[in-house]
Amino acid sequence: MTPTRRDFLKASAAVAAGFTIVPPHVLGGPKHVAPSDQVNIALIGAGGQGRSNLHELFKLPDAHLIAVADPATQWDLKDFYYKGLAGREPIRAEIDAHNESKGHKGRCAEYEDFRTMLEKEKDIDAVLCATPDHLHAYVSLQAMRAGKHVYCEKPLTHNIAEARRVAAVAEETKVATQLGNQGHSTNGMRETVEWVQGGAIGPVRHVHAWVGTSRWNPTLQGRPSGSPVPSGLNWDLWLGPREARPFDRAYAPVAWRDFWAFGSSALGDFGCHDLDAATWALDLKEPLRIEASNAGAMNADIAPYGSLVTYHFGARGDNPPVVLHWYDGGLKPPIPDALAPETVLPGRGVMFIGDKGVILCGGAGQPPKLLPAALDAEFARPKPTLTRSNGHHRDWLDAIKGGPAASSNFSYGARLTEITLLGVAAIRTGKTIDWDAAAIKARGLPEADAIFHGSYRKGWELG
Repeated sequence: MTPTRRDFLKASAAVAAGFTIVPPHVLGGPKHVAPSDQVNIALIGAGGQGRSNLHELFKLPDAHLIAVADPATQWDLKDFYYKGLAGREPIRAEIDAHNESKGHKGRCAEYEDFRTMLEKEKDIDAVLCATPDHLHAYVSLQAMRAGKHVYCEKPLTHNIAEARRVAAVAEETKVATQLGNQGHSTNGMRETVEWVQGGAIGPVRHVHAWVGTSRWNPTLQGRPSGSPVPSGLNWDLWLGPREARPFDRAYAPVAWRDFWAFGSSALGDFGCHDLDAATWALDLKEPLRIEASNAGAMNADIAPYGSLVTYHFGARGDNPPVVLHWYDGGLKPPIPDALAPETVLPGRGVMFIGDKGVILCGGAGQPPKLLPAALDAEFARPKPTLTRSNGHHRDWLDAIKGGPAASSNFSYGARLTEITLLGVAAIRTGKTIDWDAAAIKARGLPEADAIFHGSYRKGWELG
């Protein structure tokens, strides 16, 4: 219920009568935290990316971590780029040490099951979800329905129907949300968008985005056979909505991204980062057609070594149709005619091809470069038209306190995720997808329905 002027006057009278605490909802709006208050945050998913987000939150003086949930007591990440230890016990210890250094008393609550945590920890204001992809929608929906603000790692969901549902519940509950595509908040991303929209290279007809990453499991050809469950891991809880299967070290930690049941290949991992600039700058929504070709034979369980995905978008207002090209596994786009033949593209990047020239930038919001040099010399940089970010996590906390919505909130994040996952569906089916966005269907391809809608174990339905 929205507070009325009468509510505010009542609260003011209470203060005048001797009460010194004004309810947060009066200052911050419905379900928001007062501007002067700490935001009590729970971390769900205490692996490497959860730890990375935690360290970002530690930088914010009003972020107060009070609870952590993960099905593993400990994850050993020495063989992955995160390094070190994660899991709920090491992460809880980090949180306690940080809180003590800031003068906070009391130990961080530690849970194996996040559902129990949400039920018992009544002081939680917000949740940061850094689980594997297959749990993103379930966690986000449970948290939002409990009135918690939510930051969720990318991709927002594991399938397209989930993305639609998560966006709808975010709109219904009016909580503050943010997708974990951190490059969205960089000045470089905003400059790229402003240059494209300001006509620096004229009408854009092609965009290329690429990453060098491939599989975590280079020799595996299908579903692994199984290995002993590590001590301290609740494997059934880790599986969540997925059907029972034996644990295997090929799945966890980190390498679950290779498997369709849990992740969504390199495109699912990086698409919400490196398709972001094109989606934002060109106002991309529903593609008309998506095609994919893969490096290596298709497999029902595990992603290919690399992929080339082509999205076809129609005209948008005065903007012409555009073709968006995605490459991973070491594939890169050809050098366009506007660049010198000896040009070396970075290992990860985004390239806009316009009628007048090229904008080239590194991945995840790196600053743009205008080519050829003659065009760059004559281009008058536009004045900023997009509000600059105070930081990806900072913007989320400010939204929790009644400020503007974070710029990669779930409304935008769901759209970006849907575009990404349509490419994943083309990879998985190996067939052209003629997209019927309203029906969430590929025309003439009923076998893709299960990819768009997913399936859920009893007790893990989204509702």
